[in-house]
Order: sequence, then structure tokens, then C-alpha cells
Amino acid sequence: MLRIPAAVIRTVNEAEGTATRVGALELPRPADLGELAWRLGVGALTAAVGLFVLFRLNAWPPHEDETLALFTGRGSLHELIETVLGQRGGAPLHFVLAWIVAHLGGGLLELRLFSALFGVASVPLLALLARRLTDRLVAIVAVGVVAASWMLLFHAIYARMYSLFLFTSALSYLALLHALEQRNRRAWVLWALAVFACVATHPYGALVLGSQGLYVLCLRRWREALPAFGAVGVLGIPFWRADLVLGGRFDVGVGGGGVKLGGVDSTLRYFAHVAGDFTAGWSIPRTIVVGVASIGFVLLARERRSSAILSACAVVAPAMFFLALRVRSGLASPESRHLIFLLPFFATCLALPLVRSAQRQRLAVPAVAIAVLGLAALEVAWGFHKTALLYEGEQSRRVEARHEASAWLAGTGRRDDVLFGYDPLFLGAWERDRDFSRTVAPRADAQLALNVLGSAPKPLGRGVWVLDASDRNNFVQKLTIPVRHPRGASRFDVRGFGPFLVIRSREPTRTVREYLLQTQAVQHLGQDLMLGDADINLLTVERGLGLRSLAAAGGPR
Repeated sequence: MLRIPAAVIRTVNEAEGTATRVGALELPRPADLGELAWRLGVGALTAAVGLFVLFRLNAWPPHEDETLALFTGRGSLHELIETVLGQRGGAPLHFVLAWIVAHLGGGLLELRLFSALFGVASVPLLALLARRLTDRLVAIVAVGVVAASWMLLFHAIYARMYSLFLFTSALSYLALLHALEQRNRRAWVLWALAVFACVATHPYGALVLGSQGLYVLCLRRWREALPAFGAVGVLGIPFWRADLVLGGRFDVGVGGGGVKLGGVDSTLRYFAHVAGDFTAGWSIPRTIVVGVASIGFVLLARERRSSAILSACAVVAPAMFFLALRVRSGLASPESRHLIFLLPFFATCLALPLVRSAQRQRLAVPAVAIAVLGLAALEVAWGFHKTALLYEGEQSRRVEARHEASAWLAGTGRRDDVLFGYDPLFLGAWERDRDFSRTVAPRADAQLALNVLGSAPKPLGRGVWVLDASDRNNFVQKLTIPVRHPRGASRFDVRGFGPFLVIRSREPTRTVREYLLQTQAVQHLGQDLMLGDADINLLTVERGLGLRSLAAAGGPR
């Protein structure tokens, strides 16, 4: 029998690109991808995400937050900036896009196209960022993980700011790495523009900026970066002020009491929740995924120290913030989408040990391929669990009822009607009649609702409310709702449309107090019908009545 010297075996095994024997099959161990293969792979994954997003663009039902953006954009640009920065708080870039859509005659579909555009465009950006952190092969696997993620797919069709936030944050990280590499003024100006767009997209853009500042400090490059960071800090003053306004609305701050965050355990649970929504949120797969990503971070630290430092800074900055944060309102508790900017770093750390295993270990190629495909399947399953309607679509009966209700509102509404909440039925009515009422009392903020009602033309017009038996916040979703009147039935007209109960006062409400009292009666009916939002709506109304009484008695405003 022919014996092969051990030295020869070691030489063959250590050579890059050697073959792995699986039975009689010779499988090449993957080396790094070539440039053309990498571009084709990224292009294919980007196209796959684009096709899914375009085909599912109307699958998710309209949401009140999408209505809010378009209704806020109906006025002048000055009014929009004043509302977003001065009254509501937050970042205005998404609302500016909604303003453009509204003033060009578009509606929800057009605003969702913006989300789709930035969601799909984020795929090659994330590939470039992962490539800068590691290499092309790891980057393509990381993007494969991202392409199936619920976090990307859902927010690419949801007309809010989160796909834009992912795009601008990834762009700013790439621009930072470019500026640190080039060391010239032009590169730092480009970075400042990119990170300013990120800060203008979402209040948590400040955490992106903070993570990048921390990275520059760790590299001891702060002298060359200081002018650019200083410029962003000064230009961002309106945004920092708006963030304080937003925090004040929901009783969020640093120090004091708090129940949602502010401790190590709660912060770790939150980050675990984020990792689950990036991939699959069930306990066992989430634990495995977090473990693999942790190994990936260790490997990244061994291979590319600067990349590991940047990844760590991206996590440490929000962690420090959350450890100090006290959230005293459940409405303001951070959600996984708020850390969407961590997606490329997490996916890179998750892909790295899989790729290195395939490159170094026997039998790893098929095992890793199965692992990646299995993870993608779990991601899709998690997405279906989170938002099944994204994959299966809205029920036709509900769609028809929604269109009928919106058409009735558009055909019978008056310009001085006072709407309660940014209900999607109101959005459908406005898309049919651009003169539809502009007065909307927010349903989750008593002080803001009083401000809107107080500044509305007097006497106030008819009140309009919608109760929805099919809302996902209900314990049980139904496609029908009983046609019932609130207390004082003679004051209200009530129409039923499938799961929707549209209630309108027969006469103008005239005063803020009368409007709130009628809203209170409607929300009591919502409680009787076991509707999930009725409790929080009723709390808003009762707080509003209390604030009115306090102001009338000469107390603090």
C-alpha cells in the first residue's frame, strides 16, 4: 500500500484553495471571491430584494404612522419643519420626502416607493461596508443573511424612515472609513454630509454619530476629525433640540425612575431582541446566532483590529446611552428597528466564522451552505411570524371594506371635520379628495392633541372617529364589527364597513371640551367592543380633560 508522507499532506492542506474530500467528491475550499463574481453576487441579491419589495409593496395594510407622515406634509415646507422640529420632535428628512410626495399629488404608494428605493439601495451599501470590514467572500455571505432579514424586507415596504436610516447610517460609516483613509478636507466634507443626513433621518442618528466619534478617539485621530465633528455638532443643533422635545413628549430622559431600560439586564435583553429581529427571534435559534456572531467578533479582532473596534463602538455607543436612559412611558420604549444601523456589523460578525470554517475545515463547505440556507429559511419564518400580512397579503374583505369606508368619508366629509388619530381610512379619503379635513387630534399625546384643538378654527366642526375590529392591537381580530352607538346615541351617525365602525357627530362639536367628551364616549364604546387601542385613547382624552380643567382653574399649564 502506497503511503503518502505526512509532510506532503501538511503542505497540501495548508495551501490556499486545496480540495476537501467528501466521499468520492472533491470540493474546493473557497478562497476570497474575485471582483467580478463579487459584483455579480451583490447584484443578484440586490435584484432579489428589489423584486420581493416591488411585488409586496401593497401587501402590508396602510398604517397610522404612514398617514401621519403624509398628513404632516400637506402644509407648507415651513409648517412641516415647525411641526416636526418644534412640536412633535424628531428628525425631518423622512417628513420632507412625504412633503414632496404630497405636493406632487402622490399618496401612500409613492411614499412606499421611497422606502423601497432606500431599502434596496442599502443592499450594495451594506456589501461595501462588510467588504471594508473583512473581505469580499464574507461580505457576500453577510449580504445573503441581510437579504432574507425581516428587518430589511419589512422596512423596505413600510413608509417610515427606517430604510432611509439604514441607508444613511451605512453611507456615513463608509464615508468615515474613507475620510480616515484619505486624510483630506474633501473626504471629511463628504462624511459630514452623510452623517448629517443620518442625523436628519432619525433621532438615533445621534448614536451613529456618537459611535463614530468614539471610534475616532480609539484610533487617536481626533485632531484631524475635530473640525468635521464640530461642524456637524453645530449644524445639528435644531435636531438636538427636537430630540429633547420628543423625549419630553414621552417622558424620556437620563436619570430618575424608569421601567423599560436603565439597567444591564434590561439593556442586554433589548440587544438580544434586536439580534432576534435581525435573524430569527425564537429563543434557541437566537441564542445560537448570537453565539456564532460573538465568535465572529473574536475572529474579526484577530484578523482586523480596526474593524473590530468600529463594530464594538457601534454597539457600545447605544449601550452606554441605554444604560443611562430612563423610559417612563411604554409608548417610548425602544424597538428593534431603532438599532437598524447595527445590521451590517451583526451580519458581518455572523458570516465571518461560517466563511472561515469553510476555508479551513474539512467537510465545512456543504455544512456551511446548509447553515446559511437554514438561517435564511428561519429568517423568512420569523418574518412571517412577525408580520404575516407582508407575505400573504391583506384579506380581500378588509381591503374592500377599507375602500368603501374611505370613499364614504371622502364623499360626505367637510373641511372643518375634526379627525381623531391618523387612521388609514382618513388617508384613503384624502387620496380621493385633497380638500379632506386637515385637523387631526393625535390619539397618544394629550398635550399635543390640546395644542392642535386649541389652534384649530373655532367653532370646531364635527368629530370623526374610527373603531377597527381587525386591528393587530386587538386580542382577537375580526372582519366584522357590530353597529353600535356611543353613549348619547342621538348625537352620532354610525356606519359599519366590515371590521370598521365609522362614527361622526351629527352636529359640530364647537368647543374643545365638547369634542373631548364625545371622544370619551366613543372610546368607552371601544372598550365595550374589546378593542386594543381604546384604553390608551381614553387615557389621552382623560388627561386632556384634566389639563383643560387645570388651565381653567389657573394652575400650571
